[in-house]
Formats: sequence, C-alpha cells, structure tokens
Amino acid sequence: MAKSQDNSAATPARPPSTLKKQSSSSGPASGQRSIHSFFTKAPAASTPTPNSTAGGLRPNGTGNTANAMAKHKSSASVKKPTFNKLSVKNATPVPSSDAMGPPSSQENENGGIPDEVVGRNVMVMGSSPSRKAKKVVSYNEEDDDEDDDVFDPASISTQRRRARIPKALDDDDEEDVFSGGQDEAEDDDDDMDDFVVDDDSDAPAKPSKKRKRPTSTAPPRKRSNISPPPRYVDENEDDLEARPSSTAQQWKYDPDNTEPLQPRSTNIPKKPSPKLGKEKACKSEPEKRYPWLADLADIDRHPVGHHDYDPRTVYIPPNAWRNFSPFEKQYWEIKQKFWDTIVFFKKGKFYELYERDATIGHQLFDLKLTDRVNMRMVGVPEMSLDHWANQFVAKGFKIARVDQVESALGKEMREADGKNKNVGKPSKVDKIIRRELACVLTGGTLVEGSMLQDDMATFCVAIKEAIVDDLPAFGVAFVDTATGQFFLSEFVDDVDLTKFETFVAQTRPQELLLEKSCISTKVLRILKNSTSPTTIWNYFKPAKEFWTADITRRELDCSEYFTSGESGGAEVWPPTLEDARHKDLVMSAFGALTQYLRTLKLERDLLTQGNFTWYNPIQKGTTLVLDGQTLTNLEVFANSFDGGQEGTLFTLLNRCVTPFGKRMFRQWVCHPLADASRINERLDAVDMINADRSLSDQFVASMTRMPDLERLISRIHAGVCKAEDFVRVLDGFEQIEYTMGLLRAFGSGDGIVDRLINTMPDLAEPLEWWKTAFDRSKARDHKVLVPERGVEEDFDNSQDHVEELEAALESYLQKTRKLLGGAPSKIAYKHLGKEVYQLEVPASIKVPKDWQMMSSASGYKRYYNADLKKIIRQLQETQETHAQIVKLVAGRLYAKFDKHYDIWLQSIKIIAQLDCLVSLAAASAALGEPSCRPQFVEAERSVVEFEELRHPCMLPNVTDFIPNDVKLGGGAANINLLTGANAAGKSTILRMTCVAVIMAQIGCYVPCVSATLTPVDRIMSRLGANDNIFAAQSTFFVELSETKKILSEATPRSLVILDELGRGTSSYDGVAVAQAVLHHVASHIGCTGFFATHYHSLATEFSGHPEIAPKRMQIHVDEDNRCVTFLYKLENGVAEGSFGMHCAAMCGIPSKVIDRAEVAAKEWEHTSRLKESLEKARSGCYIPLGIQSDVSWMLKGAIGDEAEERGLDVLMKAIESL
Repeated sequence: MAKSQDNSAATPARPPSTLKKQSSSSGPASGQRSIHSFFTKAPAASTPTPNSTAGGLRPNGTGNTANAMAKHKSSASVKKPTFNKLSVKNATPVPSSDAMGPPSSQENENGGIPDEVVGRNVMVMGSSPSRKAKKVVSYNEEDDDEDDDVFDPASISTQRRRARIPKALDDDDEEDVFSGGQDEAEDDDDDMDDFVVDDDSDAPAKPSKKRKRPTSTAPPRKRSNISPPPRYVDENEDDLEARPSSTAQQWKYDPDNTEPLQPRSTNIPKKPSPKLGKEKACKSEPEKRYPWLADLADIDRHPVGHHDYDPRTVYIPPNAWRNFSPFEKQYWEIKQKFWDTIVFFKKGKFYELYERDATIGHQLFDLKLTDRVNMRMVGVPEMSLDHWANQFVAKGFKIARVDQVESALGKEMREADGKNKNVGKPSKVDKIIRRELACVLTGGTLVEGSMLQDDMATFCVAIKEAIVDDLPAFGVAFVDTATGQFFLSEFVDDVDLTKFETFVAQTRPQELLLEKSCISTKVLRILKNSTSPTTIWNYFKPAKEFWTADITRRELDCSEYFTSGESGGAEVWPPTLEDARHKDLVMSAFGALTQYLRTLKLERDLLTQGNFTWYNPIQKGTTLVLDGQTLTNLEVFANSFDGGQEGTLFTLLNRCVTPFGKRMFRQWVCHPLADASRINERLDAVDMINADRSLSDQFVASMTRMPDLERLISRIHAGVCKAEDFVRVLDGFEQIEYTMGLLRAFGSGDGIVDRLINTMPDLAEPLEWWKTAFDRSKARDHKVLVPERGVEEDFDNSQDHVEELEAALESYLQKTRKLLGGAPSKIAYKHLGKEVYQLEVPASIKVPKDWQMMSSASGYKRYYNADLKKIIRQLQETQETHAQIVKLVAGRLYAKFDKHYDIWLQSIKIIAQLDCLVSLAAASAALGEPSCRPQFVEAERSVVEFEELRHPCMLPNVTDFIPNDVKLGGGAANINLLTGANAAGKSTILRMTCVAVIMAQIGCYVPCVSATLTPVDRIMSRLGANDNIFAAQSTFFVELSETKKILSEATPRSLVILDELGRGTSSYDGVAVAQAVLHHVASHIGCTGFFATHYHSLATEFSGHPEIAPKRMQIHVDEDNRCVTFLYKLENGVAEGSFGMHCAAMCGIPSKVIDRAEVAAKEWEHTSRLKESLEKARSGCYIPLGIQSDVSWMLKGAIGDEAEERGLDVLMKAIESL
C-alpha cells in the first residue's frame, strides 16, 4: 500500500468533469462504468509518469492484469475502492460571483486521476491545482448564492460551510452545488474554459497553483478558507459492488445448459448500463425541463395564434414556481415579462444568457453553450457587454440588463445586520445576491454613446390615428432617447397622407409604437415602404398599454415628473407639453410613448429633463416644403443605389465638426428657408466667414474633438454618467467658454453670427465651482469621482476610516518585523487576488505555531494570523461601505451639475448653429469655380434662372461635367417641355435644378456663374417608373398618385418636375394623361418647372402655348452605324425622336431584331402617327384641344379667384399666338 500511496501522491487530482471519458477503445462501453476506467485515462495536458501508468488499474482483458492484481495483493482487505456519497460544497474561490463549482479540467495538468488515501476505502478528489493552469470560471451557483465568494480572512464563512457539510441537501439546494456526477460534467470540452479572468476580478483568488509534495508524513498545512475536497460517488456504484474482483473467467454449473463453454473474447463490448443521472441542460431541449414552454402562452394565458396573444410575455404555471430554486425564481420573475427580449443577467464579472436567449446567442454568434444547474447558458465578460449588446441590437433584438445591486461582501454584511437586529433566519430568497432590472435597450431607445452607431438622431415614434371630418388625423410623439429630446405633433392630413409620408421620410423611425387593430392599411404600407428592415414594430393594446388622453394626463399629473422647487413642489408641465394638454390625439400618442419608456426603465430620466419641442413636418409659409417623395427622388439623405449616404446632398453639405451640429444641420436640410431676408442673413454669415478664415479656423480647431455634450448632459441628468465622461463634459464646456471669448472679437455687428455670439450664456460662473470640486486626474485614470477635502463630509469621514485601517496594517507590519527579526525589507505584505495583505516571510525564519500558511514561493512563505485577519476584515467592510458612499457622492455631484441644465443646453444649441453656419461656408468654398451667391428677388411672377449650372453632387467625382443654363419664369415661359433621346441627360437637368434651389434656400452658394430666383415654397417631383409591390400599386398607379398631389398642392411659387408621365400605360392613354396634366399645370397653376417626355406630339400640341417652351438635349446621330453621341447640352427646340433603335444597337441588340422593330414602329406606333396628323392639321386651321376646353370653360362663366384669372390670361395669350 505504501507504493500505491506514493503513486497517488505523484498524480495530480482531476475534477469529475473528465471521469466519463474512456482512454482506449478496448475499455468498457461508454454507458458502463467501472473502477478500472478511472485509472486508465491518460493525462490531457502532460506526459504520463511511469508511476501513474504502472499504478493504475486496467480493464478486463488487458495484459497488465496480473501486475495490477499483484500490486494490491499485500492488502487483502482492499478489494475495491468504495465511494461513500457525501454532498459537500467546494469552497475554493472561483471567478464567477455566484458560482461555487468544481475545479476545472484545466486546473489539473496531468489529467486528474483521483488520489487513493491509505486507511480509508474512499477515493478523495485532489484539490491542489497544477502549475501553469488557466483560471476557469465556474458557473455553478450555491444555494445561498454566495456570488463573489468574497475573501474571508476571519474564516467566518468557512466555518459556516464546514458546519453544513454533513447536512443532506434538499431539492432547492441542489441547484447550487456541483454534484460531480457524470451527467453534470460529461467531458473536458464542456468546461467553461472560454472565460478566463484576471486576479483583480470581483471573484476571490484561486489557491496557489504550485504542486507541493509533503516532505514528511505529517499532513501539510491547509488554507483555512478551503473546505475538504468532495468525495466522488460513482453513479454505477451498484454495478461495481456486484462485479467480481477477479479478472479470470467465472465457471458456473448449469445442469440445464448442454452447450460447451466458449472462450470469452476481451473485445466483446459490454452492455452499457443505463444512465442514472439527468441529461445535461445544454444537451436537452428547454421543453423537457420546463414543460410549460412546450405549449407557449402569454401572461394572460392566450396561446400563440390568438388574436390577443402578446409575444412579449410568457405564462408560467403556479406549480412551476413552487419547484424553482431561488435563483431560477429570481430569473423567471424578470424573464416572464420580457419573453421577446434578450436578458443579460449579471453574475460576478460576467453577464449570462439562459434558455432561449442562450440558444439564440449560441446559434447567431457561436457563444459557448453550457449549463447552470437546470438551465442552458452562455456568458460574456462584463467588459464586452456593450459589444455583444450591439451585436444583438443590430439583429433587431431588444436587450435587457439585470445588474447586481450588492456584492457578496455586501450580502454578508446585510445578513449579519439582519442577525444583529433579530430579524430571524433569512429565507432562501434573501440568501441570494439581490438583482434588479437596470434597463431595457432597443434599436430605437439606445442611450449609451458607445452603443450608438453614429452622430445622427435615432427616434422611437408613437402614432395615434383617427378620422376627423372624413379626413385622416394623426397624433405623433417621438423621442431621441440619447439626448432626451421629445417632439410632439398633431395634424389633419389629406387623403394621400402627404404630411404623414413626409414625416416618416424626415425622421426615418428606428422603432414604432402602434395601437393594435387601430392603424389603417394605408398607414402601414407607408411605414413598411419608408422604414428600414431593422425597424422594430410594437403593437400595444388600446387603453391598457396605448393610453388614452385622459389616462395620460392623469399619469403625468400623479407621477411627479415635472415638480419644480420654484413652484413649491407643484406639478408644472413644460410649456410645449402644456399647450398640447387638450389635444387628445397627441396626448394619447405621448401616453403610449411614456408607458413604453416606463417598461424600459427610462421614462423618469428622460421626462424630468423637460425637453419638449413642437414638430411640424410641413411648415408652410416659413420653409421650403420637401415632401417624402421629393426627398427620395432627389436623393437628399439616401441614394437610390444602396440606400446609403454616399453621393447625397446632405453628405455634400455636411461639414459640421460637432455631433450636435450634425443633427441640427439635418433639420436645416429638411426645412430650407422660404423667407428671403432670413436666407440672406445666412448668406451674409457665409460671406463673412469665408472672407476672414480666422473665425472658422479657430472654431474648427476648438470644436473638432468636442464630445457629444447634448447626449452626455442627458446621461448626467439620469445620474448614470461615467466619471471619465463627466470630466470630458466639464472640459468641453470650458473649451466652449474659452472659444467664445476669442470669437467675441467678431461680435460687434448685427449679423446672425454676432447675435449668436452675444446670446451665449455666461459659463464662467457655473464652471468656477467645478475647477476645485474633485480630482480630475483620478477620475480619468481610476474612473472614480474623488471630491476634494471639505466638499463632501461623509466621503471625507469614510476615507479617513479607510486610511486609519491601512495605517493599522502598516503598523502591524512594523511590529511583526521586530517580532521575527531578520532583514526588515524581506518581510512585507503580498497581495494575491482577493487574498490581500499576506505576510510574506523568508522560509528560513520561524513563525509562531498559530500562524496559518496561505501560499509560498521560492524562499518565501506567506501567512495569516488571527490579529491580521481581524484588521483585514474591518478594512474590507469599510471599503465596501466606502464604495457605496462614492456612488452617492457621484450622484450628488451630477445633481448639482444638472441644476444648470438649461444653461448647458442653451450653449449647446448656439454652438450647433455656429457649426452649421461654418459648415455652409466650408461647403460653399469647396464648390470650386464657377460658384456664386444666389440672388433672391421679390417679383409677382416666379423666376428660377441659373447660368452654367453644374450638378453639385457630381463635382467631387466628375471633372468634365457639362454645365447648362436654366431659365424658368420671369421673362421666359414657366414650363420647359424637355424632349431628347434616351440617356441624353434629361433627368439630370431636372434633379440638378431642384438641388440647386435647395442649396440656395439653405443659405449656401450654388455651383454656377449666376443664380437669380424668387423663394420657392415647395418642390414637387414625379420621376422615374417605379411600382410599389408592397403597397399593391402598379407603375401607372404610382405615377398618377404623385401627379394628383402636384395638381392639388402646387402653387405659382412651386417648382415642379414631371418626368416620363404616362409611360406606365399604353401610349394612347399615356399621351392623353400627359397632355391634360401639362395643360393644367401651365395654364391654371402657373408654377415653374420641367416636363420631360418622349411623347413628341406634345411639342406639336403646345407649340404656341405662351407658358411652355420646347427644349431638347443636344445629340449627334450617325444613321449609318446607328450610333448616338450624347452632348449633354440643353438647347431650344424639339428632339427629332427618342432614337430608341440607336440605343438598342449601342446596347448590343442584334441588328435583325432592331430592323424588324423599326418597321413595326413606323407602321403601328401611335404617337408617331399622331404627330404626323397634327402637323397636317396645322397646315389648315387647327385649334389645340386645351384651348378648346378653356374656351368652353370661359363661356360657362367660371371666372372668379386668382387662379381662374391666371387661366384666363394664359388663354388670351394662347389665342393671340394662333
């Protein structure tokens, strides 16, 4: 037995997670276990030693059977090792906060063969870890949820654990204890070897990984906080006891069996015995462990498919709650209300996902799938939470974060405090770490800057639809949660939902809140066509979740969101919200938004800022109206190629350097000005900035690295700002104060820049106190706010107490050096993870017998004693209390800063406007030559004139762009009838003109020699041939819908472009529609614009119309080779044709096909024959149909308002031209 003992001592212990693997194909089948198999597995990470190989038992039939028997022959009483079942808690500290699990397979380098202990028929698992082993996180939770397994130098927790060892575990306790059975740890690969943490994590330090062989027969010192290793109980113990110890073939007499005895082969596989343990959670479906998941229902017990089914919740039957362990109960109480949400559950230094969430994480991102007791689980490190949350959000998921509200030491202090107050024995629920839902994040409600994709605003929009006077009406409330900016809107729309479509195009909602069964099909189609595929859709139950106006008003009045100290604590709504109090539609939408933010734990942080603005998607009279269709057709914010921003007008003009400036500039582009005086103010500012670049250079240099102050002050208001970000905010406002001091030299005039500089609030006074409020270097480096002495009294007292205990430890060290003698410099404190202040003493120095050795190194040993443990425990408890005070102090500092929220926000808005002006100046200067300042004139007749205009968005990429002159209105005709060959550049002329008008009315220079125009009130477009499959609209239907808007909304100050109207139907119908529309636009509306067409008969029909001028794109035609050279020059006249056959030849269509098509076109093409008939008619006395209809209208006496007078005037001019 002595030799067996030596072999056992030389072999490192291995945790039970490896005991199920077989070492060779000749061993027992996977389902059958035997004592021999425990000794046959080769070490996974090192070379087997001769002793370990020779000393191990072999399966039946191996060549070393006799040797194996001989080694144990000296002890007749030992026939086989016996495994006594005893459930104990492994108190070895592990990095997971809740976990008290077994040693990982990685902690034992030589394979983990259990040591055989002499004198006991028990196999005890070794607990000494090997060298160079990785630290592995164990995710097994204890019944009392000792999350961080906080370092316990006084051995209080250890004594309590040891006292519990003989106690049998009940069902609730089993979920927290690693039983060591083969069903709990099937193989090495299932260990959580992906999660390796540092020594300075929240978890306690691991024991020393150096292997120490005893130098004497006396038992080695053991650490006080490590309980005895658990005894392993084989699940097939009954089979082992029934198995004979001899490897020889047994002879049994059977008088009824006449068959001769056959030799037994050693290779015959043994019949596997059935597994006695339960299947691992990560290998089984959740429905097997939680039967109620097999038949899903929401919390109101509505099954899937029911019209009231709510996918956000799940029903858990009462009997399931009774069977839950405390940790499971804690988890499912939160998860049942967020069934469609990925819940990140904080466990020490990790966030974990369970059950369905774990499956999603494993399938989408290949996260390591394992299990915690009865639940499958994946985990991610705490430091990478933002990264993984972003990954899930990008996939369209909602994210919930559940945080620990106390540490393990805090839990122990709470329990001790409860005992001191004679509260009684704590319940199992009280004995686990307390956790609470911190927040829920979605794609439309992100608040952390690190999770936001860019500087643009992200909106969550609530929409309330109703019918008012047979017209659709909308109440809209939306919020940018990153800044806390709320917008309210209520309007009655037309039957085409023009305002609503414009609103959706302007805001591009990332998340929608809709009233279930109360949204029309037309609204849903607009939303589906105008939002991105990642937009999140939420349908709320009427009244219960989508509040009515009355419920909203009542909830806002009683929730104390807008209490004011100035009003004596009374509820005072912000002015904009107060104005909307009696608007039921918008109040209902705002109620839905408030209710939703409440479920996300965000509403109080955002509403209490009081940042409300009224939003009007179409601001007639003050701004140039760009409806949703025009924004799309002109590619203002998104290109038509891939939906990105490359090549768009916004990308061309946006030269802002601050994040909040970029967001404001987007609003400027959405709503260009329509007031000539305001436009000229901006143009004056552009001229001033470009005339003296020192202002813009100084501004850009100071603001380039400016943090997103608008978002950060919202986080400060919520009290969740990081310390380093708080320092960045203060530095940012100090930089603004310094920069504005320099810019005040330019503020002597009365221009818009001067007014902005002069209206900047004085930041020096509120910033003065913060210069000495706390140590900014510590906030940057250590990420904690440490107030200066005298600022926070409770912080100073707590800090003094910590320093007193640290001084006591230093004094104790000096005392110990005198006691032990030797070189004082060699006796010092050593910190190993959570085992801090270990007394490191040279091995040659004798220490008192009551000192406990904790670890050792070459030539040194480290100790604890009772006095030192007591001081350390006091220090740890004081530091825990101090950490809570630090949080409270940070909250008070944030609240003090937030008192001046209005001042900070006002200064941000002024800087944003200055940034926009500097951006316009930079964009104007970057246009190159020729470029000019647009001249706005006030005239009764609209005019739009550009000389040698180039398309501004083409300038960065095209150096040889051919410019063109544009003349609409004024002394020329209002409408240009544009004809030309295919691909000759007609659409480019149309878009170029509209984009130039937008640039001019934003306040930017225009890429042309000269520009003269009257302010345009609206740009309306009908471009391209596009159908709308999702809206069940054909190409022709889309054309006519857009044309109908033009006919009903356009004014004499509007700019209208119509391209290829009528080509979505037959040429006969198309010509008729195009002719009627062109006549009405030119004769009765009187707007300026282009009408591009391939119907050349229209040019003949309107050849004498006073408001229609024929234009064409110049080309050169080679008839012999059927080749067209495009010159891209706009000139007077009518194109000879569309030259479709030539374009077909240039595209490679076979000549045979083209020849036949040309013959067919001449014989049957309707518009060609119509043109010929019109030319013949003009040789006689031909009166166009438009003139005939107007004469008929005039004779009926339909003369009245200005529009009719305009039509009469045009009619008289047309008759004169005949």
